[in-house]
Amino acid sequence: MIDDTAKLILRLSVGVMVLFHGVDKIINGIGGVKHLSVSAGLPEFLAYGVYVGEVIVPILILLGAYARVASLVLAFNMCVAIFLAYGSSLFTLGKHGAPAFELPFLYLVMSILIFMFGSGRYALNAK
Repeated sequence: MIDDTAKLILRLSVGVMVLFHGVDKIINGIGGVKHLSVSAGLPEFLAYGVYVGEVIVPILILLGAYARVASLVLAFNMCVAIFLAYGSSLFTLGKHGAPAFELPFLYLVMSILIFMFGSGRYALNAK
């Protein structure tokens, strides 16, 4: 019971917080992501994958529908985000002493944990 509650809290935390980033991109567009993609030598159309990684995937994680697969997609999305946004300055410290890539790294680790633990009893496709 406690394990399933912890899995639910983890899924809700990751899903809601990443979805905020996705909603921001729906409202304000993905111009910044396009710029980062092109600057890294990638085709501009790949930037649209951010909608999958930050809108569709968090909804699946929230619902617990194919959460393991969705969490792998999110982990990949966070690796790409870290590479694009912090690749050249990966070991730069932020204003408060933490690594600059702290937030996407936390989402990366949390998505790996969702993959490892599964979605638990309180999920759409619970086992």
